[in-house]
Amino acid sequence: MKTTFIAIAIIFTHVSLFAQHSLEKLWQTDTLLTTPESALLAPNGQFLYVSSMGTKQEGSGYISKVALDGKIITKEWVRGLNANKGLGLYKGHLYVAELTAVAEIDVKTGTIVRRIPIEGAKMLNDITIDAKGVVYVSDSRANKIHRIKDGQPAVYLENMDNANGLLAVGSMLYALTNGKLVQIDAQKNPTIIAEGLEGSTDGIVQVKENEFVISGWQGIIYYVKTDGSKQVLLDTREQKSNTADIWYNAATQTLYVPTFFKNTIVAYKLK
Repeated sequence: MKTTFIAIAIIFTHVSLFAQHSLEKLWQTDTLLTTPESALLAPNGQFLYVSSMGTKQEGSGYISKVALDGKIITKEWVRGLNANKGLGLYKGHLYVAELTAVAEIDVKTGTIVRRIPIEGAKMLNDITIDAKGVVYVSDSRANKIHRIKDGQPAVYLENMDNANGLLAVGSMLYALTNGKLVQIDAQKNPTIIAEGLEGSTDGIVQVKENEFVISGWQGIIYYVKTDGSKQVLLDTREQKSNTADIWYNAATQTLYVPTFFKNTIVAYKLK
């Protein structure tokens, strides 16, 4: 009897360790957003900020406000941005990665209060901000990660192959490079903790301790753990529906996915 009990316990432990997750579609916006690349939940949890790159015309990028039922509240809340992508929020200021600068927006007034040029930037992409207000921004074409501290930018890491998605968690910085999830400690030591992802890895969110959801721009979303294990949650590559810089609402277990060329935001329940 004791042996049987132990065997059953091992089976249940094995199942729990390899439990499968899934995404259930909740809604999608109208196709009014122009190449939406990034989404971020407002501090009050009432709506999303959405970064849309606009057209190839300079200054055609904008930030929208989108309700949590998918209705577009204000399509062009902030206008005049350039190839804008990743978003970060800290103490009432929204930081936006433009092509070669980081724009800082006062969320109360919806105005751009300044731009922080990044020397030598080629294509700034994602942004994350740590608990102290230090801004990290990736440059995918220059293979770098920059840091902005007290308003002063500087190169933080180099040789980060196609650096894109960033996430600050405590003293750690997580970065997506070419098909890899890299953990970077406070001494700038990088450790690859997962690989074999689609090469155009884009967005990263943490859903539990040591567990993440990661998007690949071509249209694939993974559930990834720090032990290197991964599961495909969504694959829309055949439909040519991109999955760009995602955001996760932990309170409702909702994942928000910008579809880029499909011009929508899609919401999914993570199970």
